[in-house]
Amino acid sequence: MLTMDEYTPEPDEPDYLDHESDAEADGSVDDVAEPPHPVNWNLLSADDLEAEWLALNDWVVWLRRTYGLPASVLPPFWHRHPELVWELSALHIHWLCAYDPEQNGSAPAGWHRDFADTRNRLREWVAASGTRLDRDRTTRQTVWPGEDPAPPVEDMLIADRGEDFVQFVFEQVEARREAEEAFFRTLDEQTGELT
Repeated sequence: MLTMDEYTPEPDEPDYLDHESDAEADGSVDDVAEPPHPVNWNLLSADDLEAEWLALNDWVVWLRRTYGLPASVLPPFWHRHPELVWELSALHIHWLCAYDPEQNGSAPAGWHRDFADTRNRLREWVAASGTRLDRDRTTRQTVWPGEDPAPPVEDMLIADRGEDFVQFVFEQVEARREAEEAFFRTLDEQTGELT
């Protein structure tokens, strides 16, 4: 039987599955770890956004390999489609909660039941978005009366998924950082007007 001291994560297993982090080993972590919580991607700070992107990506790679998911369920460019990000993020948090040591023994079975439902929804999202194994396109949007016409949707070839993910996250984090800085400038300007 494998003990906690002998545990070594698999090469494709997310880093956060390691049962003893460096911080825990040196005693710098509080005795009680923060429980898993839902991620509202709209409200994350730039730094938290980057951390969540990286954690979700690690987990999605692990999920794909562990369950042998095809691109029709989990395409390589899932990160470019908010509908897939929200779905996978919810599944990730559910998994973290189901496999939490404080959870009851039937929680993993519940996660697997919900995972079956999620796979069906992912298939629908992937079919609607049109993303494929080697190319991607923006999910088509229905234009409502009175709205400007949608820009044309064109396929974009992507040769390296890893490079694309890193660049995408960099752009997302920088955009969030710029929005934060603009918000704080507005506060500074308002404070300056009051003095």
